[in-house]
Amino acid sequence: MVQLMESGGGSVQPGGSLNLSCVVTGSTFTMYNFAWFRQVPGKVREGVAASDSDGPTSYADSVNGRFTISQDNAKKTFYLQMNNLQPEDTGVYYCAAEHDTNFIAQWWLQPWNEEDFDYWGQGTQVTVSS
Repeated sequence: MVQLMESGGGSVQPGGSLNLSCVVTGSTFTMYNFAWFRQVPGKVREGVAASDSDGPTSYADSVNGRFTISQDNAKKTFYLQMNNLQPEDTGVYYCAAEHDTNFIAQWWLQPWNEEDFDYWGQGTQVTVSS
């Protein structure tokens, strides 16, 4: 059974940084695609960053250049490094995973959303305020 456990949320001032982590258990780590989503009350869950098992990445326009998704295969952990955080980045952040065979070719070049991923972390709160 695939399980995801995330950590690293918190409160920062605008311009600050946070690094979220998501440990994946119960799977062949290198055969999965990963993503980070965020959600604020009253809005749909928004994808912010995703990575393909072979390396390509995709970012929402709102975070491109500020957020970086990466992974450590030895630790079976993937990350979201968030720099220059702004108040509009506030929300609950979720990590997600899905086996790479369930995606079309070059999926990262197409719109992707929460329906593409079956496995989820519990969510961690990120608050950006002065």
